[in-house]
Parts: sequence; C-alpha cells; structure tokens
Amino acid sequence: MSAAHAPDRVGDWLARRTYDAGAFGLERLLDAKGATSVSVVLPAREAAGTIGPTLAALTPLRAAGLLDELLVVDAASADGTAQIARAAGATVVQESEILAEHGPARGKGDALWRALHVARGDVIAFLDADSAGFEARFALGLLGPLLTDPDVAFVKGAYRRPLHVGAEVVPEGGGRVTELLARPLLNLHVPELAGFVQPLAGEMAGRRALLERLPFPVGYGVEIALLLDAHRHAGLDALAQVDLGTRRNAHQSLQALGAMACAVLAAAERRIHGDAGLPADAAALVRPAPDGGSERLEVAVEERPPLSTLRAADPAT
Repeated sequence: MSAAHAPDRVGDWLARRTYDAGAFGLERLLDAKGATSVSVVLPAREAAGTIGPTLAALTPLRAAGLLDELLVVDAASADGTAQIARAAGATVVQESEILAEHGPARGKGDALWRALHVARGDVIAFLDADSAGFEARFALGLLGPLLTDPDVAFVKGAYRRPLHVGAEVVPEGGGRVTELLARPLLNLHVPELAGFVQPLAGEMAGRRALLERLPFPVGYGVEIALLLDAHRHAGLDALAQVDLGTRRNAHQSLQALGAMACAVLAAAERRIHGDAGLPADAAALVRPAPDGGSERLEVAVEERPPLSTLRAADPAT
C-alpha cells in the first residue's frame, strides 16, 4: 500500500484496534478465557526494587484463574531479584540455562526467546519487571484483545512515558528512541504501522502460534522486529494496541540510547532491505572519545531462529 493511502488505513485501524485497558475487567476475561492457557513472562535484570510489587499485583490474577503461569526469567541478578520473585510465588528460571546449547543469553531479546521456549501458555504476555507503579490492569489490558477476539494475534502496550530531569518532569519526553528513530522509520517504510503509539514497547502479548514463527533479535531490536514480523505474517488487522496510561521506567543515558537505537535500526534494516550489508552478530557503534580519539561499542544484532524451526528439527523439544 502506498504512503498516500496510509492515513485512511491507519485511521481505520486506530478506531478498531486501539483499546483502553479499563475495558477489560477480570470477570470479563475469565468469562472469555475458556480453555486458553495464559503465561505472563517478566524478564528481569537487577530488579529487586520493583519485582516484588509487580508480582504482588499479578498473583491475584493467577489465584482467580486468569493466569496459568507467572514466569520470571532472571539475568543472573546480583541484587536478590530471583529470591524475591520465588518468595512471591513466581517460577524463576535463569535465562542462560534455557537452550544452553546456544550459549549465554546476550540481551533482552534473547531472554524473551528463551522464555517462549519454556513458557506453557497458548497466549504469552511479556511485561517489564523494572517499572514503578505497576498495576494489574496492565496485564488485563494486554490480554484483553487476545482473549476476547480470536482475530487478534499480537498486542502492544500504548502509554505515556514522562521524562524526569531533576525536579522537572517532561510529560512526553521519555520515548526518545521511539520519536527520533522508530516512528520516522515506520512512517517512511511501513506507513501502515504509523498508528502504534509505542512501537518499541516492552509490554506486549501474542499467541504462541504466531510468536513461535518469528525470529528474535538478541538485544534491543526485538520489539521493532516482532512488530514488523507480526505485521508481515498476520496482517495489520491482527495487530492491536492497548492504552495502559502512564508508565514509569528507569531512563538511560544518551550514550546508552545510541546503542539501543543502533540495535533497533539493524533489526528494522534486515526486515525492510534484507541482510545485505549487515554483520551477522555485531554492529560497531563508533563515537569520538574524550581523549580526542575514538571509542567503539559492539552492539549485538544476532538473531535467534523461530522456535518452530527448532521444534521441527528436533521433535523431542
């Protein structure tokens, strides 16, 4: 579809496939769930300050029968994250112990890929473990479209991310890589996806049948990659977003965001223009150094294959 027709398509999609988390109460989802099993996965790295309250908000949903599995995938945290999660009743696995034949986990995307391998649900929701002020409605909102509409296969969280600079709060300043890279890129190359408020949202959910068909970049490119690949495999109408309100995550430095942007760009480049010109496992982010020379940061851009291909190769998995 040409960019000239994209606004009409985006507007129609926004009207039909953008939901409010408040529309999905617990009783409604319990009635809609039927035999569908649901896993909530929280990748966690040094999240001792937030994992406890997050699980406290989720465990009542499991007790009510909505969630069949609460899975924390820990990145060998040294701050007690795993112990806190176990005490809260979650199943805890170490990311590098899953599919260990593929070597140590190399980033967030790798953790999600490995988590998908061990999670049992027909529907999988990925939630950030480092958000302050987590509420149960975040999980209810992400799961809502998938449990109430069989035509929806992939859901992204939509929210506002304020940026805190000392005592000053910039209401819409938190999504810098989104606004400076991801949104312009989608508008240029995949304008049908221009309606996504947070294309890089870590809060997302999908049907296992779709997720297992998708490759996972090992690092920060995973969110844009899953969005683009879900669109390619399932089509725009199978994608949805849910307004979760305001999310408060830790903010990273501009230097760290540069590395994140490099991973996002590499993942998108593969899907838009193919592998030509991209390294297989790492991209170099070179910047001037304080001493007048230059410094080089390796950004992991390797991708894990669709899990369905591993299962096909080894029926025992």
